Amino acid sequence: MYLRCAAMLVAASCASIAQAQTLTVEQSPERSTPVFNLRQALAQAEVAAPARAEAEAGLRAAQASRTGAALRPNPRAFADVENFIGSGSYSGLGETEVTIGVELPIERGGKRSARIALANAQGITARIAAAIAIADLRAEVTQAYADAAAADQRLANAIRQREIASEGLRAAQVRVRAGRASPLEAQRAEVVRINAETDVAQQERLLSTARDNLGRLVGRPVTDALDSAWFGRIDAGASPISVRSGETLALAAAQAELTTADARVRLADAQRIPDLSISAGARHFQGSGDVAATVGVSIPLQLFNTGRAALDQARAERDRVAAQRQTALLRASNDMATAQTSVANAADRASAASGPALAAAEEAARIARIGYREGKFGQLDLLEAERTLAETRAAAIDALADYHAAQARLARLTAAVPEGFN
Repeated sequence: MYLRCAAMLVAASCASIAQAQTLTVEQSPERSTPVFNLRQALAQAEVAAPARAEAEAGLRAAQASRTGAALRPNPRAFADVENFIGSGSYSGLGETEVTIGVELPIERGGKRSARIALANAQGITARIAAAIAIADLRAEVTQAYADAAAADQRLANAIRQREIASEGLRAAQVRVRAGRASPLEAQRAEVVRINAETDVAQQERLLSTARDNLGRLVGRPVTDALDSAWFGRIDAGASPISVRSGETLALAAAQAELTTADARVRLADAQRIPDLSISAGARHFQGSGDVAATVGVSIPLQLFNTGRAALDQARAERDRVAAQRQTALLRASNDMATAQTSVANAADRASAASGPALAAAEEAARIARIGYREGKFGQLDLLEAERTLAETRAAAIDALADYHAAQARLARLTAAVPEGFN
């Protein structure tokens, strides 16, 4: 009864205090301890991640494609031998005619410019793909960093609860030896201590895994302290991100695909116009020893394949990509709105869990410990207060982890197109 009254008084007093915006987290006892912050993690990941090499290779391939698209068709050398190994006067090589020349294809219909336009569109797509790869990497690193920071705080909370459980066991043993409590209290306290010890071991393994995951992304083991101040910070009053869905990387990629589809239609239309081939050479007459010039022009006859099917296919593909762009625009708008709501809700939960609620639980537990040692409260009251405090701290850490995850998702969705992509 006393504990409940004390908890109510503490909660009432804390409710009158301004809303706290950061969670009280474990600080390093030594100020000189190096801290591995999120900015460093992002910088190292961008250098070490395979996604960067993949993006750079895509850019080189796009540049090579642009260079190849601008090249004209190669000329063709040819040699013809006529009037040999026949009958009569043509039975030997006396009447042989040898023609040597060069054939030059001449593209018509703007094929070269259409190829260049397609290669340019594909180059923009590759550049946007590279930017998307970096944005995805940043979101993944931010999430991994938040997971590691949350695991760090969960381990600190578990260690703190283990210390509290050990102190509770000592207090119970003192009461039992003094004859003020039943031996059952010492047994209960021992169970609590064992559970706390087990929780510490579990949280240590989870933290090790989280740090290993982060280390694989940044390219080196993460052994330094993490930025607990960043993890506990909540920008509850920050203005919503004003990036429009049409300015995001997702829509830029969809627009680049549409531009590429338009270029394919243009190229398919240009390829319907047949090319000319002009040839020139010299013919040697074996019988007389004379030499004569030859000139020829050839053009394919489009009797069966007029290129219409390829053009229709390109136009249909263009229509499909245009519809996909509209779908992507709607999806991006919905996703951004949902993400902004998730960030706001997560910020509210984190502020509530790490503010008055946590302060009230800590004060109630403090009063319960003092009262238990002085014999004013029973052990069940103490265990309830400690359980409430542990759950409140865990809820605060979980809320902060959800907040940073929501922030990472929103940052990825609203990643804008870098300058120079137009």
